[in-house]
Amino acid sequence: MDLETIKNRETKYYARTFKRLPVAIARGEGMYLYGISGEKYLDMFAGIAVDCLGHAHPKMVETIKKQAATLMHTSNWLYTMPQIQLAQTLTEISGMNKAFITNDGTEAVEAAFKLARKATGKKEVIAMENAFHGRTMGSLSLTYGEKYKKPFEPLIPGTKSIPYADADALRDAITSDTAAVIVEPIQGEAGVIIPPVGYLKEVREITEEKGVLLILDEVQTGFARTGKMFAFQHEDIKPDMLCLAKGLGGGFPIGAIAFSCEDFEPGQHGGTFVGNPLACSVANTVVETIIKEKLADNAEKMGAYLMKNLRDRGYNVRGRGLMIGIDVENGEETALSLIKKGVLVIYSKNTVRVLPPLIIEKKHADEFLASFDSLKIRK
Repeated sequence: MDLETIKNRETKYYARTFKRLPVAIARGEGMYLYGISGEKYLDMFAGIAVDCLGHAHPKMVETIKKQAATLMHTSNWLYTMPQIQLAQTLTEISGMNKAFITNDGTEAVEAAFKLARKATGKKEVIAMENAFHGRTMGSLSLTYGEKYKKPFEPLIPGTKSIPYADADALRDAITSDTAAVIVEPIQGEAGVIIPPVGYLKEVREITEEKGVLLILDEVQTGFARTGKMFAFQHEDIKPDMLCLAKGLGGGFPIGAIAFSCEDFEPGQHGGTFVGNPLACSVANTVVETIIKEKLADNAEKMGAYLMKNLRDRGYNVRGRGLMIGIDVENGEETALSLIKKGVLVIYSKNTVRVLPPLIIEKKHADEFLASFDSLKIRK
């Protein structure tokens, strides 16, 4: 089946929710994806920071096979060890007290939103301009931008957005009814926007001073993406809640919140599939592999290598670890041109976003740099 046939089938059968790159993928292995006709692509965005161990990682494949043959689902009426083990692991590596498993990042934000209101008895949640937290009604209410929100209004009341990286604006915005503040340590969908050093620490100080919960959305930055297990560790702070997903499952759908505030009561939150044994077993393997293979260190090293080489070439580049943004004249055109060179990236407006698997090696970075050079992009 060719790409045009696939496009036509999608138009006929699938909801119009995605603007896709003109590539149809059949399989993946390591750092590479392979198209339906056998074409090979260097994967430099890892399913939007999801495929942290690359594709078809042997340890993940082994875990999936073993757990699928043992137990996939029982519902949360019963205990299962993979779920409890994952909750324990998440609390230990984050410094939080408890965890709740979700199916994805949007559900993690929804859970945090609900828990903030329950734990404080207050209603207002403050988010940031240009933030992206998801597309369900609660998470969408915290997401910034008319293109996401306008068709679905009215959204959840009691939310507002303030300028990102502006501690004074945050201090002024908090009221007696503010339950929580939600912040991305780095704004990914907005184009890899990195706040000044010390901003998160100041946010933590302000929220503690005002008695307000701090929720960090680390759906994209978590699990070694920025060179540490979590981005908040760069500033040696601790939030009250942590929203997680993407790299947690290495490609298998799963999310979580880790938290140190008051807990839910039975029946206040849940889900049929949340914390199922298969997803939790995979996540346990992913986290164990990140730690054992020191992939946070690799992210820091390879990210520094990529950014130095891009800067040496005269590009305006920013990032932390393997979360990198490169400013170009036209993000979409650059991404489409790189496809012809056998490289896959994504873009936000005029920023090319580079989010490769954490297993990337120097040879892969050099392959990307050579392909980027060959485009002769105006700087």
